[in-house]
Amino acid sequence: MKYKLTCLLLFVVPMAFAKTNLTTGNINENKLIDIIKSDSSLKTGDRIKNISQLFLDTPYVANRLIGSEHDPEELVIDFTALDCFTYLDYVEALSQSDSMMAFTEKLIDVRYIDGQIDYSKRRHFFSDWVHTTDDTVEDITQTISDDAQSTVKQINRSKSGGKFIQSVPVSKRKINYIPSDRIDETMLSNLKTGDYIGIYTNIDGLDVTHTGIFLNTSEGPVLRHASSKKADMKVTDSPFLEYVKSTPGIMVFRSMA
Repeated sequence: MKYKLTCLLLFVVPMAFAKTNLTTGNINENKLIDIIKSDSSLKTGDRIKNISQLFLDTPYVANRLIGSEHDPEELVIDFTALDCFTYLDYVEALSQSDSMMAFTEKLIDVRYIDGQIDYSKRRHFFSDWVHTTDDTVEDITQTISDDAQSTVKQINRSKSGGKFIQSVPVSKRKINYIPSDRIDETMLSNLKTGDYIGIYTNIDGLDVTHTGIFLNTSEGPVLRHASSKKADMKVTDSPFLEYVKSTPGIMVFRSMA
């Protein structure tokens, strides 16, 4: 069943649940709970597929979160517009929840290191999902392709030697990725619906430049993502091979739920 999500949920919580503003627009809270409960018996990948579908056609808007080096971090839950990473935050947290309270608590765990709502504790980088926690997703990049490569990166260290994010320490990490010229039908057969995809980048200090969700559909494999391309500017499905072939490669994480 296809749902059109036209709701707004905005929580501003300087400290856990100290203040909550909730506006659900055209879908009330009970309706949303019914949606996330309805798929509770499905496999995780199918839950991710169905929940991610809620957001199709939602507008893309960059920098959806509130907080910076100088401004206090606030817990934001806003379904009216998404960037590529907040989209994954919401989908992963919703896929593991059966109530709005459970979703909010899970989102804090997914978005923030040690569950601390603080800009310096926000998971700013895709690889933070596997390097700062061990119970949300696993890096399966090397297990699904014999052609996977590894490189060591100083995440958050720019080419000039400075930092992209001043309050976040530089982290030396082994980054696994599959070069785009090694992505073929055989490799695709090892991907599962609901796998999280990071578009690998050669830029110093960064791991990916974009994220999305792999799905097997009746029209073939797609990347479901909050696209910033001028032709899209919304959550959309793009033919997977066509999309990734124009990139340096992909990282692949799988939910552990």
